Amino acid sequence: MPMNLTSKIIKAHLQSGQMTPGAEIGLKIDQTLTQDATGTMAYLQFEAIGVDRVRTELSVSYADHNTLQMGFRNPDDHRYLRTVAAKYGVVYSPPGTGICHQLHLENFAKPGKTLIGSDSHTPTAGGVGSLAMGAGGLSVALAMAGEAYNLPCPKVVGVRLTGRLAGWAAAKDVILHLLGLLTVKGGVGKVMEYCGPGVATLTVPERATITNMGAELGATSSIFPSDAVTRKFLAAQGREKDFKELAADPGAAYDELIEIDLSSLVPLAASPHMPDKAVKVSELSGLKVDQAAIGSCTNSSYSDLKTVALMLKNKRVDATTDLLISPGSKQVVKMLAAEGLLEPLMDAGARILECTCGPCIGMGGSPVSGGVSARTFNRNFEGRSGTQDAKVFLVSPATAAMAALRGQFTDPATWGKPPRKPALPAKVPSIKKLFVYPPKDGAGVDILRGPNIKPLDKFPAMAGTVSAKVALTAGDNITTDHILPGGAQVTALRSNIPAISEFIFSKLDPGFVARIKSFGGGVIVAGENYGQGSSREHAALGPRHLGVVAVVAKSLARIHRANLINFGILPLLFADKNDYDRLSEGQTLTIPAGGLRPGAPLALAVDGGKAVAAVNDLTQKECDVILAGGLLNYAGQASCRR
Repeated sequence: MPMNLTSKIIKAHLQSGQMTPGAEIGLKIDQTLTQDATGTMAYLQFEAIGVDRVRTELSVSYADHNTLQMGFRNPDDHRYLRTVAAKYGVVYSPPGTGICHQLHLENFAKPGKTLIGSDSHTPTAGGVGSLAMGAGGLSVALAMAGEAYNLPCPKVVGVRLTGRLAGWAAAKDVILHLLGLLTVKGGVGKVMEYCGPGVATLTVPERATITNMGAELGATSSIFPSDAVTRKFLAAQGREKDFKELAADPGAAYDELIEIDLSSLVPLAASPHMPDKAVKVSELSGLKVDQAAIGSCTNSSYSDLKTVALMLKNKRVDATTDLLISPGSKQVVKMLAAEGLLEPLMDAGARILECTCGPCIGMGGSPVSGGVSARTFNRNFEGRSGTQDAKVFLVSPATAAMAALRGQFTDPATWGKPPRKPALPAKVPSIKKLFVYPPKDGAGVDILRGPNIKPLDKFPAMAGTVSAKVALTAGDNITTDHILPGGAQVTALRSNIPAISEFIFSKLDPGFVARIKSFGGGVIVAGENYGQGSSREHAALGPRHLGVVAVVAKSLARIHRANLINFGILPLLFADKNDYDRLSEGQTLTIPAGGLRPGAPLALAVDGGKAVAAVNDLTQKECDVILAGGLLNYAGQASCRR
């Protein structure tokens, strides 16, 4: 039978389960990555597992999120990450080297390999044909320990590309168009596999932009074939030996098929406050833009920033508009400098920031009060920029540059002739010497821990019958940013669960923490797509620390659902979504958790009312993990059984 590319890679890495969509499978993981906002907790969990060396082909620890070293917390975390990497055989990327996904694409990603990372935008590596997936830190820790990564076998959606991008349309507009078609939950349980003649017209950086934002669809992963374009990119990086030709077989079937004519696309913008609210940039003409920000793991490549530099050359950005630029890596900076392209950016009035995530995660670079910001980032959730009432639009680098020059959105028909698409030089400067490679034997390495790094919580097994009050009723599309805000103040506490838990739901409901403490724990009731957004497991760990025992929702985002299970929080679904309206804060729900079985209905007794019917989509292993009190408890029990 002809196979699509995704199925080929899954089959080659399958360790357990059947390749039937929705059935649980276990995959061998070749590579892992972490970043510093999630990595400290992931490595604490890895230490708790008790193996003496990572068992993957490659694991890399990137420091790219918490680089505003205000006080001791972030530097202490980085020192911990550096020493724990040396101890256990992990490559360490110091702060300022670059953004994890850009660096991994340039230096380590390989066609046909499996990669999981404790960051939801790990599928960026799908731009070179890796099956790359975002996951919670505990899942990454277990993969580093040699355990299989368990997930529901995804459906595979073929996205057939025809034509080629024309005019001012860019790769960003491909994924914004797809988000407009499918919405932020349209990819849940699916891998988006790009195919068709249009694929050959896209460079690897363009492909990576598209796979990066597949996370906004809720997709398990996104992937392009590995072809002559991939070979050229890897050869330029000095990695032609890593090339492997990979593609779907002729006549391969897909669970769904979507067709996109690249030549029909125009510049788009995602309007506040969701990445799927795509509109034509021409429809925004005349809207004042107070800030433009170019960079992030989505659009910070050499080709992206060269395009911007050529547009800004001998020009000045509007005096009322701030322009921020975050290069994706020091390799990108070196290439721009070698071609004299930093000067046009600086002379135009741009602020060139460190090679980090920066403003994308609210780590500096916030817009003015009520301001409009045109950003090349991947998320525009309310308040994520650091300014609660800002209006953030997601756009391509060219659209952001033009908005900065004119101080407002304008019709692309007035922009003139677009600059030529930059080609990657035949050879690019290597920055591999900047990575810290581990010694062959880490036995003599001392792990250094700062005072903010707190031990892991030990959670009890779930009781047979659980009675808890509804501590919060939340609406649709609640993101991990709603659950746990980003920004410098909160992110610095990622290695201290008791401290960071004080911020759970602080932007959505400032009274939540005090209320759940007074309840002695509780249940979250939510609408559609609860937990969409980042992979941050702290959005499950924090609520678990506060005593959340269950989430009852209309639907759940993939990674957050997995994180809830990993930490022993029971994820349930309304059998009848209309029952959502029957529940309110303060009501007591009684959950017969002892009867938890895969797919079995549960009657949730409600004080003062008729029981609510709930269902689950759990596997037997997931049920066992929840009843054990979380994945670490379950793994410990399994180890004892062995």
